[in-house]
Amino acid sequence: MIFRQLFDQVSGTYTYLLASRRGGEALIIDPVIEKVDRYLQLIDELDLKLVKAVDTHVHADHVTGLGALRDRTHCITVMGEQSKVDVVSMRVAEGDKLKIEGLALDVLYTPGHTDDSYSFLTGDRVFSGDTLLIRGTGRTDFQNGDPRAQYDSLFNKLLKLPEETLVFPAHDYKGDTVSTIGEEKRFNPRLQVQSIDEYVELMNNLKLPNPKLMDVAVPANLRQGLHQEEVARRGWALTAEQAMKFIGRDDVEFVDLREASERQKHGVIPGSLHAPYPDLTANVHPGGLLHRLAEKGERSILFYCAFGERSAMAVQAAQDAGLASAKHIQGGMDAWKKACGPVEH
Repeated sequence: MIFRQLFDQVSGTYTYLLASRRGGEALIIDPVIEKVDRYLQLIDELDLKLVKAVDTHVHADHVTGLGALRDRTHCITVMGEQSKVDVVSMRVAEGDKLKIEGLALDVLYTPGHTDDSYSFLTGDRVFSGDTLLIRGTGRTDFQNGDPRAQYDSLFNKLLKLPEETLVFPAHDYKGDTVSTIGEEKRFNPRLQVQSIDEYVELMNNLKLPNPKLMDVAVPANLRQGLHQEEVARRGWALTAEQAMKFIGRDDVEFVDLREASERQKHGVIPGSLHAPYPDLTANVHPGGLLHRLAEKGERSILFYCAFGERSAMAVQAAQDAGLASAKHIQGGMDAWKKACGPVEH
């Protein structure tokens, strides 16, 4: 496995790049916007293709690099389903698996620092966000933090992992880079409590100052969505209500860009073709499946995904490849369900 731990000194943030091999798909966790050029340089040097960018939660001490990486690489942005961010490409929940070529991360919902905090487990390591830090735990006094929820996330989930599990947090301010579950159980001072009430009292009396960039970072990080209005302005978007009128028509092909796990969990639009987003380039260019469907002018392509972000990027790629009839459903499956569109499971 290719694994790189990168550090932003200003915010004390660790960013993690993972891939199964040189030349393969890559995933990045907790990117910082000021470091995007460095990430892309490293990705290029390792001959990787960035396909997913993940935030463990809405950060308050730096502006995320998710949107910039999406705009420059067309990768999928990922956050937990509780996140208040306006739009991300994919939302995950407890029990899901976050997959790229050769790697799968178990998704763990670990609230407490914030109400949208997640951790990700793969093999011998856990990426614990701000839930479990090295010799500390994430503060719980803003962004709907809850020390009782954090106690549960720690003692009933993370600390039940094998003791040799490596702990890679989202932040460190002392120069430590990695720990283990066993080390933290023994030496983390915030974990040496005898009850949940003792932990709550400890966390409620930290009296920490707010992060310096909190008033800038949080609003910026809540607005990461690709501006689908621009795609609509070009005439390449349909509302869910408009798209419903094309169900069952032979001259319109509904194309689902989501992953198989998303389709299984959330259902599909009846009669739609599955053409996953990672295969988009091959599918829309000459010789590709979608290009063959559309080139004769007999069928229009109507893309959809979870929230409209992948489909907005797909319709731009299709138009660039000469598929002038391509459009997408603005707001994706989320908008479709809200409009009471038919769904098959």
